[in-house]
Amino acid sequence: MKYIRQFLIILFISFIGELLNHYIPLPVPASIYGIVIMFVCLLTGIIKVEHVKEVSKFLIEIMPLVFIPAAVGLINSWGLISTKWYMYVTVIIATTILVMAVSGLMTQFAIRYEKKHNESVKKEASKNE
Repeated sequence: MKYIRQFLIILFISFIGELLNHYIPLPVPASIYGIVIMFVCLLTGIIKVEHVKEVSKFLIEIMPLVFIPAAVGLINSWGLISTKWYMYVTVIIATTILVMAVSGLMTQFAIRYEKKHNESVKKEASKNE
């Protein structure tokens, strides 16, 4: 029953994302609305991590299976893609490098921020003693 409840929470958030996508005239996918809503709910404590943890892990584990239909669609569209394959490869390489660089910089920023925050907390604690 716990897994059904967790799945229904995620499904409900996804449904809200679909509604927002339908009613807000912006070129934002419904899944992005859902991710933002889930993030805000987790951040504010409206939804606790324990309420969706197990099902989230399961969904992440089966994620590669979700991409199989997209890969089959690419194979079916090879006639259209084959004439400009070099453009696709260029974009894939450029965006991969960009995502790696941004992810690395953000991780470094988060680590430095956490270290600085921990040091300031330790200094404050030593002042109070």
